[in-house]
Amino acid sequence: MKLIHLLILAATVLALAACNSNEDKAKTAGSASDNAPSNAQSVTDHGAKDKSQVGFQMAGGNIEEAMNVPKKAKIAIIEAFNEYMDAFNEENIDRYMKTISKKPEGFNYETEKSDVQAAFKEYDITRTAENTTIIQYDENNAQVFANLNTNLVQPSTGAKLERNGRQVTVFVKEDGKWLVTSVYFMMETSK
Repeated sequence: MKLIHLLILAATVLALAACNSNEDKAKTAGSASDNAPSNAQSVTDHGAKDKSQVGFQMAGGNIEEAMNVPKKAKIAIIEAFNEYMDAFNEENIDRYMKTISKKPEGFNYETEKSDVQAAFKEYDITRTAENTTIIQYDENNAQVFANLNTNLVQPSTGAKLERNGRQVTVFVKEDGKWLVTSVYFMMETSK
């Protein structure tokens, strides 16, 4: 599910008025800003045509760094991931969309732009990544694992929501730049 669905859940959980038609959900499923809104452990995976190519088992397991990443590529990929996170946190839509592939595998570029703009308008959202690790690499594709914390606040009501999870962000090299093409997210179960 995508960020907009997290926002809808937040609004519902916090007794806010929000809704989304099934048609809208179908059209907007699969975003670079995805988070799975659920108290149960769930996996959101959109993008890779062959899911077996994702670099770790979403249900658990050890995270191992890819050993074949050249130093220069590693720096560029981590910088691309950090830019993706920073641009989102700064709510800079133009900067954020520059981190997204023009032909993503996991979502629609224009829908992503529209949904993220709407989220920026309605909510203050901060995403923090820890344990950022390149887990798969070849010269045109890279997968970056991170533990993510998402904090959401609706300024108009003061409503708040916090979610933690694990994410693999898949990058593709496009015009010499590493850009997000799909995202896999697994929400941590609440205790």
